[in-house]
Parts: sequence; structure tokens; C-alpha cells
Amino acid sequence: MTPELRATLEAQRAATDALQRKTGSIIPWVFHRTKRGRPLKGFTKSWRAACLSAGVPGRILHDFRRTAVRNLERAGVPRSSAMAMVGHRTEAIYRRYAIVDEVMLREGAAKLAAYAVTARV
Repeated sequence: MTPELRATLEAQRAATDALQRKTGSIIPWVFHRTKRGRPLKGFTKSWRAACLSAGVPGRILHDFRRTAVRNLERAGVPRSSAMAMVGHRTEAIYRRYAIVDEVMLREGAAKLAAYAVTARV
């Protein structure tokens, strides 16, 4: 878990705890309606609006999972650790999300070229 994600979840937990003390009720959800602690029914409309505001319309939730896998690969995180972090149980599913892009191909070519230069020495 990244420090930013941990901070977000801890802040949400603190807000929920405060609301529970105020209302005297138990709120079992991490994210909920703020004033009464009722469950969220769906987030599709909010998701679309957020994507439009961010200038990336048409994104789907699994785009984040693909990005996470790509970033883990680029960071050199061992595959077993990366799979555990994103919740993939099999190599086949992990590979489905580990999409190679143009940048990764260029980085690979640059590493190969650097190796070739040092191997000649």
C-alpha cells in the first residue's frame, strides 16, 4: 500500500469513527454517504463525471489495474509480489494486464544497447 493510499484510508476511517460517535450507529462501510453513513448505491455516474473532469473520458475501472501492473513491472517489483499487490492469483491473468507499450519497448531496446556496449569491453 502506498503512503498516499494509507493516508486516504486512515482519514476516511477517522471520519467514519467520528460519524459513528455522533450518530451512535455502526457504519460497516469504508466509503458511505457522509451525513448518515448509508451505503453508496453505485458510482457509475460519479465515475464518468470524474473522468470527464480529469480530461480522460471513457476510462474504465480496470484501466487503473492495467496501469498498476505496468508501473509495478517498470519499477522492477518481483512478479510474485506484484501479483499479490493487484490480487491476481494466476500468471495468465497477470499477463493479461501486463500490456507492453511503446515506452517499455524503447526502454528495453536502450537496455539491450547499453548491455551490448559493455559486453564488448
